[in-house]
Amino acid sequence: MTITITAFERSPDGGKGLARDTRVRWVLEEAGLPYNVRPVSFTAMKEPAHLAIHPFGQIPTYEEGDLVLFESGAIIFHVASRHAGLLPDDADARARAIMWMFAGLNTVEPPILELVTVKFTEGDKPWAKDRLPLVRDRIRHRLGQLSARLGDATWLDGAFSAGDLVMVSVLLRTRPSGILDEFPSLAAYVARGEARPAYQRAFAAQLAFNTGAPANG
Repeated sequence: MTITITAFERSPDGGKGLARDTRVRWVLEEAGLPYNVRPVSFTAMKEPAHLAIHPFGQIPTYEEGDLVLFESGAIIFHVASRHAGLLPDDADARARAIMWMFAGLNTVEPPILELVTVKFTEGDKPWAKDRLPLVRDRIRHRLGQLSARLGDATWLDGAFSAGDLVMVSVLLRTRPSGILDEFPSLAAYVARGEARPAYQRAFAAQLAFNTGAPANG
Protein backbone atom coordinates (compact mmCIF):
# COMPACT_ATOMS: atom_id res chain seq x y z
CA MET A 1 0.00 0.00 0.00
CA THR A 2 1.15 3.54 -0.70
CA ILE A 3 2.44 5.47 2.31
CA THR A 4 1.45 9.12 2.56
CA ILE A 5 2.88 11.53 5.11
CA THR A 6 2.00 15.15 5.75
CA ALA A 7 4.44 18.03 5.97
CA PHE A 8 4.26 21.80 6.28
CA GLU A 9 3.28 23.38 2.99
CA ARG A 10 6.17 25.74 3.75
CA SER A 11 8.29 24.79 6.74
CA PRO A 12 9.17 27.60 9.19
CA ASP A 13 12.84 26.61 8.87
CA GLY A 14 12.80 26.94 5.07
CA GLY A 15 13.78 23.31 4.57
CA LYS A 16 16.77 22.99 6.91
CA GLY A 17 15.57 19.64 8.21
CA LEU A 18 14.34 20.78 11.62
CA ALA A 19 10.64 20.04 11.09
CA ARG A 20 9.53 16.63 12.32
CA ASP A 21 8.56 15.35 8.88
CA THR A 22 12.31 15.08 8.19
CA ARG A 23 12.78 12.35 10.79
CA VAL A 24 9.84 10.43 9.32
CA ARG A 25 11.27 10.82 5.82
CA TRP A 26 14.58 9.56 7.21
CA VAL A 27 13.18 6.37 8.71
CA LEU A 28 11.29 5.65 5.49
CA GLU A 29 14.49 6.12 3.50
CA GLU A 30 16.40 3.83 5.89
CA ALA A 31 13.69 1.21 5.37
CA GLY A 32 13.71 1.69 1.60
CA LEU A 33 10.00 2.51 1.51
CA PRO A 34 8.53 4.82 -1.15
CA TYR A 35 6.15 7.46 0.11
CA ASN A 36 4.08 10.43 -0.97
CA VAL A 37 3.93 13.77 0.80
CA ARG A 38 0.76 15.78 1.20
CA PRO A 39 1.46 19.44 2.01
CA VAL A 40 -0.64 21.05 4.72
CA SER A 41 -0.88 24.79 5.25
CA PHE A 42 -1.05 26.32 8.72
CA THR A 43 -4.70 27.10 8.09
CA ALA A 44 -5.51 23.59 6.87
CA MET A 45 -3.82 22.08 9.93
CA LYS A 46 -6.65 23.43 12.09
CA GLU A 47 -9.47 22.41 9.80
CA PRO A 48 -11.69 19.33 10.32
CA ALA A 49 -10.14 17.24 7.54
CA HIS A 50 -6.68 17.36 9.10
CA LEU A 51 -7.93 17.24 12.68
CA ALA A 52 -9.61 13.95 11.79
CA ILE A 53 -6.16 12.38 11.36
CA HIS A 54 -4.23 14.52 13.85
CA PRO A 55 -6.43 15.73 16.71
CA PHE A 56 -3.82 18.28 17.82
CA GLY A 57 -3.53 19.92 14.40
CA GLN A 58 0.15 19.23 13.77
CA ILE A 59 2.42 17.38 11.36
CA PRO A 60 3.60 14.81 10.47
CA THR A 61 0.98 12.15 10.00
CA TYR A 62 1.29 8.73 8.39
CA GLU A 63 -1.35 6.96 6.33
CA GLU A 64 -1.04 3.46 4.90
CA GLY A 65 -4.29 1.80 3.89
CA ASP A 66 -6.58 1.90 6.91
CA LEU A 67 -3.74 2.76 9.28
CA VAL A 68 -3.47 6.39 10.34
CA LEU A 69 -0.78 7.49 12.78
CA PHE A 70 0.40 10.76 14.25
CA GLU A 71 3.39 11.59 16.50
CA SER A 72 6.78 11.22 14.85
CA GLY A 73 8.05 8.82 17.51
CA ALA A 74 5.11 6.46 17.01
CA ILE A 75 5.58 6.57 13.24
CA ILE A 76 9.30 5.85 13.51
CA PHE A 77 8.66 2.95 15.88
CA HIS A 78 5.99 1.54 13.55
CA VAL A 79 8.35 1.59 10.56
CA ALA A 80 11.41 0.44 12.51
CA SER A 81 9.61 -2.50 14.10
CA ARG A 82 8.60 -3.87 10.71
CA HIS A 83 11.80 -3.44 8.71
CA ALA A 84 15.20 -4.97 9.38
CA GLY A 85 18.17 -2.83 10.36
CA LEU A 86 16.46 -0.20 12.49
CA LEU A 87 15.93 -2.20 15.68
CA PRO A 88 18.28 -5.00 16.82
CA ASP A 89 17.22 -8.63 16.66
CA ASP A 90 18.50 -9.30 20.17
CA ALA A 91 15.65 -8.65 22.61
CA ASP A 92 17.73 -6.74 25.17
CA ALA A 93 19.45 -4.59 22.54
CA ARG A 94 16.06 -3.90 20.95
CA ALA A 95 14.69 -2.75 24.30
CA ARG A 96 17.65 -0.41 24.76
CA ALA A 97 17.19 1.07 21.27
CA ILE A 98 13.54 1.78 22.10
CA MET A 99 14.68 3.27 25.42
CA TRP A 100 16.90 5.72 23.53
CA MET A 101 13.96 6.69 21.31
CA PHE A 102 11.99 7.60 24.43
CA ALA A 103 14.98 9.39 25.94
CA GLY A 104 15.37 11.55 22.86
CA LEU A 105 11.73 12.56 22.78
CA ASN A 106 10.94 12.75 26.50
CA THR A 107 14.20 13.85 28.14
CA VAL A 108 16.41 15.61 25.60
CA GLU A 109 13.91 17.32 23.30
CA PRO A 110 11.67 19.19 25.83
CA PRO A 111 14.25 21.80 26.93
CA ILE A 112 15.28 22.26 23.29
CA LEU A 113 11.69 23.00 22.34
CA GLU A 114 11.45 25.34 25.33
CA LEU A 115 14.24 27.40 23.81
CA VAL A 116 12.25 27.75 20.59
CA THR A 117 9.23 28.86 22.61
CA VAL A 118 11.03 31.46 24.67
CA LYS A 119 12.83 32.92 21.65
CA PHE A 120 10.02 33.05 19.13
CA THR A 121 6.67 32.66 20.88
CA GLU A 122 7.44 34.50 24.11
CA GLY A 123 10.23 36.74 22.82
CA ASP A 124 8.20 39.90 23.41
CA LYS A 125 7.31 39.02 27.00
CA PRO A 126 9.01 40.92 29.84
CA TRP A 127 10.43 37.73 31.35
CA ALA A 128 11.95 36.38 28.12
CA LYS A 129 15.35 38.04 28.54
CA ASP A 130 15.85 36.56 32.01
CA ARG A 131 14.41 33.15 31.13
CA LEU A 132 16.52 32.56 28.02
CA PRO A 133 19.83 31.89 29.83
CA LEU A 134 18.09 29.48 32.21
CA VAL A 135 16.66 27.49 29.32
CA ARG A 136 20.01 27.39 27.54
CA ASP A 137 21.65 26.09 30.72
CA ARG A 138 19.04 23.32 31.00
CA ILE A 139 19.89 22.24 27.47
CA ARG A 140 23.61 22.28 28.28
CA HIS A 141 22.97 20.12 31.33
CA ARG A 142 21.13 17.49 29.27
CA LEU A 143 23.69 17.53 26.49
CA GLY A 144 26.48 17.21 29.01
CA GLN A 145 24.85 14.10 30.43
CA LEU A 146 24.30 12.65 26.96
CA SER A 147 27.87 13.44 25.89
CA ALA A 148 29.23 11.68 28.97
CA ARG A 149 27.16 8.59 28.19
CA LEU A 150 28.11 8.53 24.49
CA GLY A 151 31.81 8.93 25.24
CA ASP A 152 33.88 7.98 22.20
CA ALA A 153 31.33 5.47 20.88
CA THR A 154 30.07 5.80 17.32
CA TRP A 155 26.42 5.22 18.21
CA LEU A 156 24.46 5.08 21.45
CA ASP A 157 24.36 1.29 21.81
CA GLY A 158 26.36 -0.68 19.31
CA ALA A 159 25.12 -0.42 15.73
CA PHE A 160 23.01 2.45 14.40
CA SER A 161 19.34 2.07 15.34
CA ALA A 162 16.07 3.97 15.45
CA GLY A 163 17.27 5.27 18.82
CA ASP A 164 20.11 7.09 17.08
CA LEU A 165 17.79 8.29 14.32
CA VAL A 166 15.53 9.94 16.88
CA MET A 167 18.37 11.33 19.00
CA VAL A 168 20.23 12.83 16.03
CA SER A 169 16.97 14.39 14.81
CA VAL A 170 16.43 15.95 18.22
CA LEU A 171 20.00 17.23 18.54
CA LEU A 172 19.83 18.86 15.12
CA ARG A 173 17.38 21.33 16.61
CA THR A 174 20.17 22.71 18.85
CA ARG A 175 22.39 23.64 15.93
CA PRO A 176 20.87 27.11 15.22
CA SER A 177 21.52 28.13 18.84
CA GLY A 178 25.19 27.16 18.66
CA ILE A 179 24.89 24.96 21.74
CA LEU A 180 25.60 21.76 19.85
CA ASP A 181 29.08 23.05 18.94
CA GLU A 182 29.90 23.27 22.66
CA PHE A 183 29.86 19.46 22.77
CA PRO A 184 32.30 18.18 20.11
CA SER A 185 31.46 14.50 20.62
CA LEU A 186 27.76 15.18 20.09
CA ALA A 187 28.45 17.43 17.09
CA ALA A 188 30.47 14.56 15.57
CA TYR A 189 27.70 12.11 16.44
CA VAL A 190 25.14 14.29 14.64
CA ALA A 191 27.48 14.63 11.67
CA ARG A 192 27.67 10.84 11.43
CA GLY A 193 23.89 10.67 11.33
CA GLU A 194 23.73 13.35 8.65
CA ALA A 195 26.32 11.47 6.57
CA ARG A 196 24.08 8.40 6.23
CA PRO A 197 22.80 8.12 2.65
CA ALA A 198 19.21 7.70 3.88
CA TYR A 199 19.43 10.98 5.79
CA GLN A 200 20.94 12.70 2.77
CA ARG A 201 18.01 11.56 0.64
CA ALA A 202 15.47 12.63 3.26
CA PHE A 203 17.08 16.04 3.68
CA ALA A 204 17.28 16.63 -0.07
CA ALA A 205 13.64 15.64 -0.49
CA GLN A 206 12.33 17.98 2.20
CA LEU A 207 14.57 20.83 0.99
CA ALA A 208 13.25 20.39 -2.54
CA PHE A 209 9.73 20.26 -1.17
CA ASN A 210 10.22 23.65 0.49
CA THR A 211 12.22 25.39 -2.20
CA GLY A 212 10.90 23.84 -5.39
CA ALA A 213 14.41 22.69 -6.33
CA PRO A 214 14.84 19.19 -7.75
CA ALA A 215 16.01 16.59 -5.24
CA ASN A 216 19.17 14.63 -6.09
CA GLY A 217 19.49 10.88 -5.61
